[in-house]
Amino acid sequence: MIVFVTGATSGFGAGIARKFAQHGHKVIATGRREDRLQALAAECGTNVLPVVMDVTSQQSIQAALDNLPGDWREIDVLVNNAGLALGVKPAHEASLAQWETMIATNCQGLATVTRLILPDMVKRDRGHIINISSSAGAYAYPGANVYGASKAFVDQFSKNLRADLAGTNVRSSNIAPGLAGGTEFSNVRLNDDAAAAKVYEGTTPLTAEDIAESAYWIATLPVHVNINHLEIMPTCQGFGPLFIKRYPT
Repeated sequence: MIVFVTGATSGFGAGIARKFAQHGHKVIATGRREDRLQALAAECGTNVLPVVMDVTSQQSIQAALDNLPGDWREIDVLVNNAGLALGVKPAHEASLAQWETMIATNCQGLATVTRLILPDMVKRDRGHIINISSSAGAYAYPGANVYGASKAFVDQFSKNLRADLAGTNVRSSNIAPGLAGGTEFSNVRLNDDAAAAKVYEGTTPLTAEDIAESAYWIATLPVHVNINHLEIMPTCQGFGPLFIKRYPT
């Protein structure tokens, strides 16, 4: 297969790129940090094609696709992994600029990449869109405001793709991880490495390799099987009671 991975410079994206490449598939690894992409290609060999691309720029995405070598153009699997969370302040104190960045990356970027790649999949009557969302798209928590909403968009977009693609052999899946460590997620969100480390203290979180394994499994199932939604949490994570404000009696 030819696999196109966004956000392949670290975390889930890098793990997914490695997983497919290790199994002999051709991986187009995209992201903004060229040095990271080159290092990934040096590690994985000729099965990885590093492509500098910014998902928040339609021009950048189109240029990346237009410049693919001829034998790398028929993309079988698109993994929409690029995304981020910024800040943990409540909505009334949050940064509007951070909200705009999350929407541009997590929603608009994912939709644009999909729209530019999907038509060729439909023409060939084969392909698979695998979107990486988050359990935050289903379960609200303080400070998640726009981040959680953006991941709910990813989940619903994945389902609506299924509706539009019914009757074709093009599949659409959504992976929603819970607490995951060993990535740059919390470092970027908090802009503080020490604070980010505390998020995972005393836990055994999911890893990038866990999500890569899940993405590979989904992509290599028989074509008549579609995993619509896969929510994954570490065993140390669960559910708690809803918040209740109690008034003095």
